[in-house]
Amino acid sequence: NNLDPNRPTIIVSNHQSVHDIPSVLWFFRKIHPKFISKIELGKGIPSVSYNLRHGGSVLIDRKNPRQSVPALAKFGKYIKSTNRTAVIFPEGTRSKTGEPREFKTTGLEILFKKIPNAQIVPLTINNSWKLQQYGSFPSGVFTNFKLTAHKVVSLSDFESTDKLINHLEETITNHIEK
Repeated sequence: NNLDPNRPTIIVSNHQSVHDIPSVLWFFRKIHPKFISKIELGKGIPSVSYNLRHGGSVLIDRKNPRQSVPALAKFGKYIKSTNRTAVIFPEGTRSKTGEPREFKTTGLEILFKKIPNAQIVPLTINNSWKLQQYGSFPSGVFTNFKLTAHKVVSLSDFESTDKLINHLEETITNHIEK
């Protein structure tokens, strides 16, 4: 409710399952979320791959910094110029048990450098991993899957990028239900 639609936004979240993406898309639909995704998802998944390639998201090769760093920088400029929303999962990949992984900071640092005026939303996702813990069937019926958007912060609220990243990681991981 406190998001300014005239400012770019960065959503920083943990990542537990494929159900996270449509949930974030739906609940933040008014601010047009765009995702940072691995390059492998750019092919072979009807409508998803097309949307990732042509919908404003960025596809990065996590094994090739020569490709990913300039792609993230260009993505940051796009988000800033259009006042859209960048969604980043700094863990790098899904946690299939719900246990948070350590944040990889390079992507966040690039976004903060390219979009210094962004409003930053720490987002905790709980229990979406339980929807797929046995594969696609049986689905995790009666699972209490929850998204928690925490207090919006800005880069200017912190002395350094490192302190902001530490704050985001603590905020997100401290609210993961075990």
